[in-house]
Parts: sequence; C-alpha cells; structure tokens
Amino acid sequence: MTFFGSLLRGAAIAAVALTFAGTAQAAEIKKSPEVAETGKLTIANTMEYAPFEFVDENGKQVGINIELAEEAAKMMGAELEVTRMPFPSMIPGLAAGRFKIAWETFSATEERLKQVDFVMFIKSGIVASTTPDKAPGFQGENNLCGKRVGVIAGAVSDQIADRLNEECKAKGLTELTKQNFPEGKDIIQALLSDRLDAKLDDATASGYFEVTSGGKLVVVPGLYDVAPLGVAVPKGDTATAEMLRAALQAMIENGTYKTIMAKYGMNSAMIEEAYIVDSADKIRK
Repeated sequence: MTFFGSLLRGAAIAAVALTFAGTAQAAEIKKSPEVAETGKLTIANTMEYAPFEFVDENGKQVGINIELAEEAAKMMGAELEVTRMPFPSMIPGLAAGRFKIAWETFSATEERLKQVDFVMFIKSGIVASTTPDKAPGFQGENNLCGKRVGVIAGAVSDQIADRLNEECKAKGLTELTKQNFPEGKDIIQALLSDRLDAKLDDATASGYFEVTSGGKLVVVPGLYDVAPLGVAVPKGDTATAEMLRAALQAMIENGTYKTIMAKYGMNSAMIEEAYIVDSADKIRK
C-alpha cells in the first residue's frame, strides 16, 4: 500500500471511529419516551434572563441554559426545541402535564416540590467583587474584615454583611464597614471611584458583570448563603429526570459544562455532580 493509500485508509478508520464514538455517546443517555418518540428535546424557557438565556445581537438564542440544553440534545441525538414561556407559568404547566421540561434555574422549595421534581446543576449565592488591583487583598478566610463593603439596602447581601461582620468581631478582627445603596449600579460606581473596597451581590449577576465589563470588577474567593438551582420536571417523572441528570453529569465529566459556565463568568456557581431532588431532604447545601 502506498503512503497516500495508508493516509486515506487511516482517515477512513478515524472517521468511522468518530462516528461510532458519537453514536455511543448518544446511546449512553437513556432517552425519555417523549424524546425517543419525537426525536426532539423540547424545553420551556423565558429567553429573557442573561446570562442564562437571551437573544444575542445576531438574533441567536444563547446563554448557559440554552447552550447546556443544546449539548444535552446532541448527546441524545435529538433536536433542541425551545418554547418561550413566562416564568410564573412553568411550574403550573408542568403540574398540568402540558410539557415535560422547564429548563430554568429554579430553587427547590417545599411548595414547589409538591408539584414538580428538580435536576440540580448549578448553585447560587452571594459573592464579593472588587477591582483587579484590590483583589490580592481578599485571600483566605474572613477576607471582608476591615473592608468597606457596599450592599443593596434590604437585599440578602445586606443581611449577609451583618452576619460576616459578627464573625469578624467574634474573631477579634477589624470590623467591616457596610454601606447601603438603592441599586447595584450605584455600588459599582462607588467601587470604581475607590469609595468602597468591595460589593456583595448575587453570584450570577456578579460573574456575568465581570465578563461583560471586561474585568472592571472581579469576583473574589468566598460564596455565602449557597442555594442549589435546577431544571424542573413533572412530579414523579423519573425517566425525564434521569435523562437530564445523566446528560448534565456527562457534561460535567467531559469538561463541556465547565467551558460553558466559564464563558459567562459562572465559575463560582459550578457544582461537581448533577443530582435529582424529589423531596426537601435531598437538597444539598
């Protein structure tokens, strides 16, 4: 066989191997009856909450939830179909059997668990952000002690700041100085003008601002008031729940999940294992 013949033969074998690998990957995810029958992974989504789901300047549907769903569909050898729907209509729609998957970032409350089950794939919480030049000063435990910290008045971050300050005092460390603001943009302006050392805010909003601002602010180590978030499916629909869990876990293991999360500044929101929650005692903090 000539050299070029060997190359062609090798390329053909490689192509077959890749095809087989793709087929095997799809076969690893056991499809729900609906996906197997229709060939579609149909999800309800608002398409109105960046960085999780939104329409970009080119009119393309993008965001963490959409891109994870696209990858899940590929694994199943299915086509992704997104049905736009208002957030308040999703859980009632699932409970009424109108559709099978609401791919959003739901928190699993006891009230919601009466109607639906969840597949957890992300966590949220409160984080601190600062300017890049100040970031090295926020290492280790109690890294907010002695710092000027901005919060939105009455928000969860306001309460978290008080709790963290009590920890500073209990350990004999310099207290943090809390400043209340009406809106997040006011905190950012104060931070950029060196009137604050850090802002406490939701992890998803903070991570996304780090990306979209070009790094004007960066998230520092530490995640407070952690809550897992997940996709909702009809109560007792174990086939759909397990299909989604398996797909998300595969993405966690092959690195796709990390790539998508990092793209939107969501490193602090990543979890190590996708899991099903069908009762409150299964929620992992």
